[in-house]
Amino acid sequence: MSAIMVLVLVGLGLGLLIGIAVKLFAVETDPRIEQVEELLPNANCGACGFAGCADFARAMVGQTASAGQCPSTSDDAVKQICALLGTEASQRTAMVAVVKCGGNAAVAQAAAHYNGISDCRSASLVASGAKNCLHGCLGLGTCARACPFGAIEVIAGLAVVHPELCTGCAKCVATCPRNLIEVAPASTPVHILCNSPEKGAAKMKVCKAACIGCRKCLNAGDEGQIQMAGFLAKINYDNPPTAGIAASCPTKCLQPVAAAARSAQTTLEPCEVTNG
Repeated sequence: MSAIMVLVLVGLGLGLLIGIAVKLFAVETDPRIEQVEELLPNANCGACGFAGCADFARAMVGQTASAGQCPSTSDDAVKQICALLGTEASQRTAMVAVVKCGGNAAVAQAAAHYNGISDCRSASLVASGAKNCLHGCLGLGTCARACPFGAIEVIAGLAVVHPELCTGCAKCVATCPRNLIEVAPASTPVHILCNSPEKGAAKMKVCKAACIGCRKCLNAGDEGQIQMAGFLAKINYDNPPTAGIAASCPTKCLQPVAAAARSAQTTLEPCEVTNG
């Protein structure tokens, strides 16, 4: 019995010491941190520049970050956060990811059948992937798996962004081994879905939807709306053209935003498969 009593007394003493230590060394937590974190998407995408949503919430409460830094937070949530912290909501530009390739399985020529690891980085190390175009989308969905919002889908061997789901967090950008993905203003009405710098004739041999550098879009748009980088046209996102300019493109690589996802699902005759 004496041993049991000693153990009980030691336990009570240690418990008392721990309780005192907790009181003395406790770090007070601002309750607003938890409230702010609840208003965040909790995707932990890192687009805000912080390790995660919890770290970002602490920074906002500490006045070292603003709610507008998170591209994934809705405008309504930003207003609620600013009201809670007594700050003003800054003007934000909605952004969306763009996969600069229109070479789905129906229009892009395959070099060989790839039966390896379903990862774009791994496939790019094996003879540079299964497509003859060395600059096109590999279509193995590495970017889709990285997207915390399910905004990217692989359709007919091509990664397609659904703008209504994309928040512009840019988490997918770094996953593409061919640097095909960029983040552009969501208000842009048209995109050029090609990233190959090759000459037009060389591109057309491997993909029917390639930009051939014909400059017809350059002439159809206003000055500065389309820029040429060698044999590849590029949209000036600071002064984009209207969706109607897409009609000037003979290969249809210039696509209106609403039509981009639909074109990926277009069924054409299968391209010739060569052994590469």
